[in-house]
Amino acid sequence: MPEHYNVMFLRTGNSARSIMAEAIMDRKGRPNFTAYSAGGHPTGIVRPEALKQIESAGLSTEGFYSKSWNEFTKPDTPQLNFVFTVCDNAAKEICPVWPGQPLTAHWGVPAPAAVVGTPEEIQRAFRDAFSILDPRISLFLSLPLSTLGQLAIQKEIDKIGHQ
Repeated sequence: MPEHYNVMFLRTGNSARSIMAEAIMDRKGRPNFTAYSAGGHPTGIVRPEALKQIESAGLSTEGFYSKSWNEFTKPDTPQLNFVFTVCDNAAKEICPVWPGQPLTAHWGVPAPAAVVGTPEEIQRAFRDAFSILDPRISLFLSLPLSTLGQLAIQKEIDKIGHQ
């Protein structure tokens, strides 16, 4: 495995969960990881509740935008080492063929954007999603990637998605 890794988080709309995962990985994974997020059908906006949750965790919200995964299929884009889907819809979609055949896993997280209720209930849903993603990313970052083979890494990232 290389010393630097590119990680993609996919969500159909790329408006909340994948953006929060990108923010967490951007902070915790430095300098060995670069995080990206995208969607098969991006909404074009990042949910303000997601940005609020990112800020409340002390992470930067600068530069995040809802984007298509097609932006990452061009020849001049970074080669991905890992691709994680964070919603069930994205896991079922036919994803692009990523150059370099990155390892993939489904890390399903309930959709906070689907919650209907009071502003407090909605914000709690975003906080809960963040609270699922944060330890999963920490577990992933604790894997001794340089000493594990591809199959062992695949097994470990699959296990993390079930925690």
